[in-house]
Amino acid sequence: MRLRITILTLALMSLLIAACTSAPQAIEQPEATAAPAEQAEATAVPEEAPAEEPTAAPVETEEEMTGTMLPEVNPLEVTGDIVSAGSSTVFPLSEAMAVRFRDEGYAGNITIDSIGTGAGFERFCVAGESDISNASRPIKDSEIESCRAIGREPLEFRVGTDALAVVVSSENDFATDITMEELALLFSTAANWSDVRPEWPNEPILRFSPGTDSGTFDYFIEAVFDEDEEPILSAERLQLSEDDNVLVQGVEGSPYAIGYFGYAYYQENADRLHVLAINGVEGSPENVDAGTYVLARPIFIYSTAQIMQEKPQVAAFINFYLTYVNEEIFNVGYYPAPADALEVAKAKLVGWYFGRSDGNARRRACRRK
Repeated sequence: MRLRITILTLALMSLLIAACTSAPQAIEQPEATAAPAEQAEATAVPEEAPAEEPTAAPVETEEEMTGTMLPEVNPLEVTGDIVSAGSSTVFPLSEAMAVRFRDEGYAGNITIDSIGTGAGFERFCVAGESDISNASRPIKDSEIESCRAIGREPLEFRVGTDALAVVVSSENDFATDITMEELALLFSTAANWSDVRPEWPNEPILRFSPGTDSGTFDYFIEAVFDEDEEPILSAERLQLSEDDNVLVQGVEGSPYAIGYFGYAYYQENADRLHVLAINGVEGSPENVDAGTYVLARPIFIYSTAQIMQEKPQVAAFINFYLTYVNEEIFNVGYYPAPADALEVAKAKLVGWYFGRSDGNARRRACRRK
């Protein structure tokens, strides 16, 4: 195992030294909207961290963000088990990556539990039982503090973009497009469909929503109710579930039902459900990329430097995940992360291999050369 880590590190050093001879391509810097976990990295760890607890290096220059190359991972050579838990939205993507990892030769066990983002962070930051936490929202400050209380400093890797799907039954022949204001009414005070639009049936609204531990629920509350969950939790005929398949079955069971969840679950059930346009805009790849679809959001996986050090198989899987995610993501029903965001994730993983104390490894390697 130590030999494989040494070989992996030498490979990374070679890549960094080779990068010194190539001219960097100019790219647009991402906006300064770092998630709390990234802010914590930049402030909470001293410049010279102990070697046994390396932390991912910050990405500071265009050169460090452009064309980051991860070392090739051979799944046949990876041993040891991996435990992942969290978002039901991220679950199909992580499962697809795990299937590919196994298909290419990994013989260990990857456990991926779909329990919701909040419950996933509790397992990762409180119980310390998982190696990777899947999340459909950025980690909260309180969750970071819980992680630190058990000696974990979370590292965030953005892996894609999800467009939230608002759906009705295929038997619903009256609703095709709604506004954000109507969406808020449908999941709060409106009792019947006719309370939202007079021409709609005078029939009770049946509401299906992810549970309160879900990052999808958190995002919906933020986008639709300005972070106030009281309106939806006070609504009549509301069913909550952490299992998106339960929500699909509930919505398809009545022409007067409405629900929401990650786009992948709509795609899997497009023959049984209708997806609604929001403010006249459909959740297509083009509209998501253009930023015109209002219910689009980033999705993440989290781990820590210490976990990856103690379990090289976790580092190998995350490496594999970031390398091939864009080849799998459309098949799952999601959209790629912006190119610069994926570069940041890759550079963060490269930075981990050299530790916080060598945060500008590429630049220093160039000077040494």
